[in-house]
Amino acid sequence: MTARGASARHAVRPRTLATAAAFLLLLAAAATATLTLGRLGIAPADLPGALLGGAEGKDAFVLERLRGPRLVVALGVGAAFGLAGTLFQSVTRNPLGSPDVIGIGAGAGAGAALVALFLPGLVPVPLGALTGAVLAMAAVYLSTGTGFRSPGRFIVAGIGVTAVAQAVIQYAVYAIERDKASVLTAYVNGSLNARSWQDAATIWLVVALTAPLTALLARDLTVGEMGDDTATALGTRPARVRTAAVVLSIVLSAAAVSAAGPIAFISLCAPQIARRCTRAAGPNLAMSALVGAFLLALADLAAQQLPLFTTLPVGIYTMALGGGYLGYLLIREWRRGVL
Repeated sequence: MTARGASARHAVRPRTLATAAAFLLLLAAAATATLTLGRLGIAPADLPGALLGGAEGKDAFVLERLRGPRLVVALGVGAAFGLAGTLFQSVTRNPLGSPDVIGIGAGAGAGAALVALFLPGLVPVPLGALTGAVLAMAAVYLSTGTGFRSPGRFIVAGIGVTAVAQAVIQYAVYAIERDKASVLTAYVNGSLNARSWQDAATIWLVVALTAPLTALLARDLTVGEMGDDTATALGTRPARVRTAAVVLSIVLSAAAVSAAGPIAFISLCAPQIARRCTRAAGPNLAMSALVGAFLLALADLAAQQLPLFTTLPVGIYTMALGGGYLGYLLIREWRRGVL
């Protein structure tokens, strides 16, 4: 990455600002609904005072123990998945180049499950998730024979890696003690139940540390989407940029998985929604993080409030959202002759 002074600065388009403002309002509405709806919800009139430190009794329990940490974790995890997805899609120059599709999320879940099974208390779950994510990415990269240059190959390889990782997860669920197995099952499907302020601090620390690094890559990623020859001619180093982007994507994905499990399809959908709403070239990093946070907050709101499905992990809702969208992308790419 080289400094380019004023040329590295991008003017923010009015459409992007308007889109960001709209999603901020939607996010605020989802967060307010999360804290106020339902039998245990804080009364809307009392919410401002509670947020300013005046919560007492039930309201204090809801804000400080029950829904507050859960909401903050959801926002951080959604933002992390959104950033990870847009980095990977930019690097692969393909809307299907998501950590979900190529098995990074499942690999991180398998790593976390194995740590919980064989090394409980000895190895931190985030380290297991990170190790699983790295191994999954390496397996996909090596098995294609062409790295990430062939979308069809890495999708097929990713499906295979995901299947193996899911088998590992199911083995861990089967082998672990029954009382712990139900907790692990919810985790590997993606769950925000019983999140703590420690989980919130962990995911937001990772987002805070990686976001400036992703911003430094923004211009080179935009140039890189034009092709390696053009990027090299414009003074960037495509191989180095790709490596940095993939490493950051893995760190973000692993942190998100360690906090809430392998929640599916946020990293696939958020960058695409951000790009379609802004119609801006490049990775749309900030918008992808914002859209990811909103999508996960909305899915978790549904998981908490829909009367027939309140016991389902939030990952089930994101699977329903993303599965249909993945099918649409596969059909579109096939018709374009990309696959």
